[in-house]
Amino acid sequence: MATIERAGAPADRQGGTPTRSEIEDFLYLEAALLDEWKLDEWLALFAEGATYDVPTTRADDDADSADQLFLVADDYARLQHRVRRLKKPGAHSEWPRSRTAHSISNVRIVEAEGDEVLVRSVFVTYRAKNDVTDCYFGHHFHRIRVQADGLRILSKRSMLDMSSLRPHGRVSIIV
Repeated sequence: MATIERAGAPADRQGGTPTRSEIEDFLYLEAALLDEWKLDEWLALFAEGATYDVPTTRADDDADSADQLFLVADDYARLQHRVRRLKKPGAHSEWPRSRTAHSISNVRIVEAEGDEVLVRSVFVTYRAKNDVTDCYFGHHFHRIRVQADGLRILSKRSMLDMSSLRPHGRVSIIV
């Protein structure tokens, strides 16, 4: 049985297309790192040059941040900045930090070519802060590649399947 390193990849992985089970373990690790507020370790799951997008509610899966409003449209540099900012006490919307529970299900590999896969999964993220619990739900698209140092996220898109962001109208956590 392969052991899972904290970096999120089987220690004995040699390349090729990852299995659904390996992808599930990787996504569960990503969710756990976010819930444990281990943001530096979470960022390490991304390949350099990766992107992270959260379109507005009701956006199409193929929406483009170049011509539509997005809640989050981070390139790798902006993603690094987001992690640094969220860890500081000056990040007022997340200090003290929210308590979260990220759940991932219905993990499917929808495209595979060589050492790269496109994965679709369903998520529910609960956020509790100041005696208020919010629920965000939708589906993720992860493009993941097997690299020499393990599985890495090339892009992540979180599609909110809610009709609106209520009651607060914002997303200050990583869904």
